[in-house]
Amino acid sequence: MDERDWLILKVLYEKKNITKTAQSLYISQPTLTKKIQQIEKEFEVEIIKRGAKGVQFTPQGEYLVTCANEMLTRLCEMKESVQNMSHEVGGTLRLGVSNYITRHKLPGLLKRFREQFPNVNYKVTTGWSQEVYNLVYNKDVHIGIVRGEYQWADAKQLLFEENICIASREKIELKDLPTLPRIQYETDITLKTLIDNWWTGTFPTPPIIGMEVDKADTCKEMVLNGLGYGILPSVLVEDQPDLYRININNEMGIPFIRKTWMFYHKESLDMNVVKEFVEFVKGIDVKQDI
Repeated sequence: MDERDWLILKVLYEKKNITKTAQSLYISQPTLTKKIQQIEKEFEVEIIKRGAKGVQFTPQGEYLVTCANEMLTRLCEMKESVQNMSHEVGGTLRLGVSNYITRHKLPGLLKRFREQFPNVNYKVTTGWSQEVYNLVYNKDVHIGIVRGEYQWADAKQLLFEENICIASREKIELKDLPTLPRIQYETDITLKTLIDNWWTGTFPTPPIIGMEVDKADTCKEMVLNGLGYGILPSVLVEDQPDLYRININNEMGIPFIRKTWMFYHKESLDMNVVKEFVEFVKGIDVKQDI
């Protein structure tokens, strides 16, 4: 068994499908099937069963998947430790980053960091903030950049703050919102909960959802075209002076503030590449400079 074999088991267990696994690993289906047969021959057990619902792992196969995860994690740690023995900043930096930051901030951030440290490679995992939080908590990534409030007992850095606001093409009154079309979008659970709690605490009736879209950026474009109002993080609309905005407040009249954080484990700072990236991010204004 080599690293590629362990990776095959890991991905196949996640995909539960031969075709999707082969595509994910950039190998042909016959090659993948042959690899699986070789693994079964080496351990003298059947590790998968194929059925109408896809691939099912036998108990022996599930045990090997557990071993595969452990082996891949250990191999990654070994590579990082060897690379870290040099004073040169290099190796692979594993980042978990929320969707908005990935689209709007990360490319510029990595461009500037690479100018200082050209030998660094990157593995970036993107998702909702809750997913990114889980990645950094479980040490699947070195650093996580999340938006919203999460309980984090280890090292963290506040990157920026923003208001949550009502945005519309025309001037509107807060009291009129229940009669106006709202553009709904998919977002992470912390922001959705904040908005929902604010609405139910402010209005006795549910909102009129005039349109549902995939993400906040799309919502902003619909608002710009006068198709309804949106409840958005202010950072998305600060560059749109023609939009009318109202910050939403809690019951005490204090504006809701959404924070963006960088989370990491202190022990990760033993790695040169992590230490330098953390210091780099601390030294810039992510909201304004990128």
